[in-house]
Amino acid sequence: MIDPRRLSLRQLPLWAGRTLALTGILLVALNLRTAVASISPIAAQIGVDIPLSAVGLGLIGMVPPVAFATSGFLAAPGSRRFGLERMLILAILAMVVGLLVRAAAGNYPVLLVGNVIALAGAGVGNILLPPLVKRYFPDRIGLVTSLYATVMSVSTALPAGLAAPVTSAVGWRVSLGMWSILALTSAIPWIVLLSQNRREQANRLEDGIKDLTPAPELLGRIWRSRLAWVLAIVFSISSFHAYAMFAWLPELLVQTAGVTVIQAGGLLSLFSLMGVPAALIVPILAMRMRNVGLLVHAGIACFVLGYLGLLISPAAAPILWVALIGSGPLIFPACLVLINLRSRTHEGSVALSGFVQAVGYAIGALGPLLIGFLHELTGGWGIALLVLIVIALAGTVTAVLLRKPVFVEDDLHVRQ
Repeated sequence: MIDPRRLSLRQLPLWAGRTLALTGILLVALNLRTAVASISPIAAQIGVDIPLSAVGLGLIGMVPPVAFATSGFLAAPGSRRFGLERMLILAILAMVVGLLVRAAAGNYPVLLVGNVIALAGAGVGNILLPPLVKRYFPDRIGLVTSLYATVMSVSTALPAGLAAPVTSAVGWRVSLGMWSILALTSAIPWIVLLSQNRREQANRLEDGIKDLTPAPELLGRIWRSRLAWVLAIVFSISSFHAYAMFAWLPELLVQTAGVTVIQAGGLLSLFSLMGVPAALIVPILAMRMRNVGLLVHAGIACFVLGYLGLLISPAAAPILWVALIGSGPLIFPACLVLINLRSRTHEGSVALSGFVQAVGYAIGALGPLLIGFLHELTGGWGIALLVLIVIALAGTVTAVLLRKPVFVEDDLHVRQ
């Protein structure tokens, strides 16, 4: 493992450089979900100026996982070409531009394009954060992953809570556009790091230390790794259930548990907030556990128990069922830390992060479509819930395969 001191800034003390990096990681994490969660709460107000059909809103709802998946195939090669920090700054600029474009949109196509640009930038940020943690904090992977995963959970709830009040006060365009300021702020630590680190990078190359970007042969062979596919499937299970629930949980609860629309909205917030304690605890547990597959089993158990509750007796304890389902995505922070725990090198972390998140989000995008199709086909939610249970249980196989620590570089070497 490369000594983190060799990655420090010649012009700055070690603690200052790492503080800048940590600040940058947390600020970027705070921006990764603002574009996702800031439109739906004010869709009605936007619809006054820009007509939004059900299909149009559905397309906007599909953009996040599709953009995140596509970004997975771009982030790793981009970091190879430009370097991690420069690629991240480009992603932040994409977020800023996309947020401003959709705030200024005069019609639906421009609103959609702005959303795609912003979320493509956020998707690249998703991919690059785990390798950046490994690069700057190889001795604190669990702690830093826990911190930024928690901030990501907050970044989902923050726009949802502020969108409507800000829209009522100053209009929907300000409500959408104000997040560009936060995104732009997240670039500052990385710009400072880059400007201070140029001389150190040159010295590392003169000393024969290879620049830490993913080798093209590793990127080209990552799909052959069984470990990469196992992690991608685990990630996709979490993504599939999360996006399916964000799309359909309120309607499901209204129709099966007899709750009001307002109560259903509150239960959706509960579903989101259950990710906060998981983000705090799971990465630290994963660092200490030899059999990390037990965490995946725990997440699957939460999904299954919650769905069974909604299937058998939805009105009996909807809060409990939603809390259980909301605990299921503890698999997500587990995957984030496993990307670093299952790679020996920084190059392996970049390649593994890109592959796992690209495949995971691509499959996750199917969640709202499949569950919506089953609901429309059957006229109820029973079959849809059974399918969700089956998909969750499929993850037990991957959990078993994670019981022993295997590194992606070793896995690829064996399979050459």
